Amino acid sequence: MQTTLKNDIHGNLPENDDHPYRTGAWTPNTREYEVIEPEVIGDLPSDLAGVYIRNTENPLHGALGRYHPFDGDGMLHSLYFDSGHVEYRNRFIRTDGFEAELDAGEPLWAGLRENPSLSKQDGWGARTRLKDSSSTDVVVHNGIAATSFYQCGDVYELDPRTLEHRGKADWTKDVTPGWGVSAHTKVDEATGEMLFFNYSKEAPYMHYGVVDNKGQLAHYIPIELPGPRLPHDMAFTDRYAILNDLPLFWDPEALTQGAHAVRFFPELGSRFGIVPRRGSSDQVVWFTAKPTYVLHWINAFEDGDEIVLDGYTQDPRRGIRTKGLPETLTPFAMLDINAIGAHAYRWRFNMKTGEVQEGPLEEGISEFGMINPNVAGKRYQYTWGMTAKPGWFLFDGMMRLDVHSGDIERYQFPEGVYASESPMAPRVGSQAEDDGYVMTFTTDMNTDSSACEIFAADSISKGPIAKIKLPQRICVGTHSYWAGKNAL
Repeated sequence: MQTTLKNDIHGNLPENDDHPYRTGAWTPNTREYEVIEPEVIGDLPSDLAGVYIRNTENPLHGALGRYHPFDGDGMLHSLYFDSGHVEYRNRFIRTDGFEAELDAGEPLWAGLRENPSLSKQDGWGARTRLKDSSSTDVVVHNGIAATSFYQCGDVYELDPRTLEHRGKADWTKDVTPGWGVSAHTKVDEATGEMLFFNYSKEAPYMHYGVVDNKGQLAHYIPIELPGPRLPHDMAFTDRYAILNDLPLFWDPEALTQGAHAVRFFPELGSRFGIVPRRGSSDQVVWFTAKPTYVLHWINAFEDGDEIVLDGYTQDPRRGIRTKGLPETLTPFAMLDINAIGAHAYRWRFNMKTGEVQEGPLEEGISEFGMINPNVAGKRYQYTWGMTAKPGWFLFDGMMRLDVHSGDIERYQFPEGVYASESPMAPRVGSQAEDDGYVMTFTTDMNTDSSACEIFAADSISKGPIAKIKLPQRICVGTHSYWAGKNAL
């Protein structure tokens, strides 16, 4: 094992910090490491080749006013595998905002819980005057890791293996000025295309686009909405892109006063816009369904005349509120998937008749589902999702859902051990959809340590078959991606 400390970068976080999402399992990291051949406990699969990469909010500075967990600076953690060889690295994402605050030695932008007028500089985001931390999402497209921010910003590119910075994606220069790109860009492994959307408080309020397999912007159209919205994710099939207009968004009346108060408007229902992947604005077909909000889609595919869309609907009526939590957690109740009642759900849109059918895929509560990347946009059977510690945004378990039968297989992490969104990695030469591995970065508060735990995708309940030890306890994270060696 060869461990190298590359950087130790400090900001101005308070020494005795007591914020629940800057302490404990959310304690940010300041050290950047490179580890060649880290220690492995168990049997590391020899038919695992590619990179597991994860993004997270990792604040370097305090807050201008109140702090929100999604205000933190982006940091990537990457594990590269090749025939039993392993390399680990972690790096801050050197956004313009990160560099500006590092130079200033203090925060310059107010976060999600504060009025944008508190920011000391103009900034980014659909809300405007936010710091673009590029901390939400990461994908690998055209051999390059691309990070993004969920309220829209620049797309930053890094080498997925070494995490060497490459700067901002060149193709974004042709995107509407000031709009940026939302997190949850979608990579189609079959075509090499990356699909994306953005949104703003300015008409037409949304755009949709396609980046080709050479990294060039190939398609970009406006998607007209009735007003400013808060979409978080999109989906695609072989021939279509699926966008949404859901009834949870900034109160229009509050916006006139400069306030960004999020409200639910159930009387509007949920709208889904389906457009050919390189179609025009006038080809968007809108469907209306029951009112809800969805943070993350699982997958979509075509079934005859129908488009099938799976995702995690939210239903607080079936949610479970945890009693006796500290008052400091109250402002972050919407981060608890148990309280919002998130569960796997299916919509079917008939492109000929306009009919919509919908209903649950499971009775329990889960979110952050991942699939075999080879079946993205196609008919599929399995998703690997996460369960959470009641009252917190902390993943305490993993589950495999069979969307055909509804059968569920579970794994519960030990008390005090928290996982990350867990991508599925097909093994080299795999034939079946669940022939491969599921992996997750874990944060163990009992031993003050972290590891990458690897499970057999078809039998996660048996527990990890291997654990790769990391050089420090890492902050829990948000989204992740698996890219096979050929995609690098």
